[in-house]
Parts: sequence; structure tokens; C-alpha cells
Amino acid sequence: MTTGWISSSMGLIADSLDMLADSIVYTLSLFAVGGAIARKKKVANFSGYFQMALALLGFSEVLRRFLSSSETPLFQWMIIVSIFALIGNLVSLWLINKAKSKEAHMQASAIFTSNDIVVNGGVILAGVLVYFLDSKWPDLVIGGVVFAFVMRGAIRILKLSK
Repeated sequence: MTTGWISSSMGLIADSLDMLADSIVYTLSLFAVGGAIARKKKVANFSGYFQMALALLGFSEVLRRFLSSSETPLFQWMIIVSIFALIGNLVSLWLINKAKSKEAHMQASAIFTSNDIVVNGGVILAGVLVYFLDSKWPDLVIGGVVFAFVMRGAIRILKLSK
């Protein structure tokens, strides 16, 4: 989040908010392990609504930056931070898939992590485009796309929790 603010990158901010939500969901998922099915579904339900709220908040910030004269983000930060995040997310998804769980809370974690991997690649691509185009637009587009992924994941998780 800090590098997103320092570099003025909506893509990094979006990615960090998404990862914050993921870490909260992972914590809740650990709380649900060994619990009743009803508790696991409540955890997944809460996770879905939490992700949805973050997506709406993020869309509003992307729109605000789109309508204002914000500065071009620092592409180097976008690329470097996203590469490290990509490595962490690949390891996380491998560990989640290794568990081979079909329970809703674990499926929610796999959805979040899969989305993060796609997002990390998108932020890297946006960083490259910011460099070549010398424009803030690729960053704003990826920020919007990230929040669309977050919203899509939230809807999928809410369906799983029923």
C-alpha cells in the first residue's frame, strides 16, 4: 500500500487492498477450520461482502483519479513490487491447492489467490505501458480491472456460501 501511495499507482493500491482483504479472509478461514459447515459458510459469506465493499471503494478512487489531474505513476515501483507479490501469490496458491480441500472457505482462498496472480501480471504490464506511453491511463485501467476482478470474486464467493 505504501509503495502504491509513494509511486502514485492505482494498480498497486488496488492490488494491496485486494491482498489486505485476502489476508483477512485467510485469517477467517483458519478460524473456520474444523468448525461446523454453517460457520464455514458464514465466513465465506462475510468474505464475499467484504471484497464487494473494497471493490466499490476502489472503483470510486479510480473514477476520482480519472476525473482529476493526477500524476503519472512511477513504473519502476509498479513492476518491482508486483514481481515480488506475484512470487508470493504463486507459492500461496500452490500451498492452497496442495490441501485439495473442497470446502467453501478454502475455495474462497483459492479464488482470491488466483485473482491476485492475474492482477500482479496486469500491474506489471501496466507498469511497462506507463513507461512506454508516459501516461497514467494504463495504471488507471489496471486499477479498474483489479476492482472488477475483486467484484467478480466476491460474487463467486457469495454463490459458494449459499
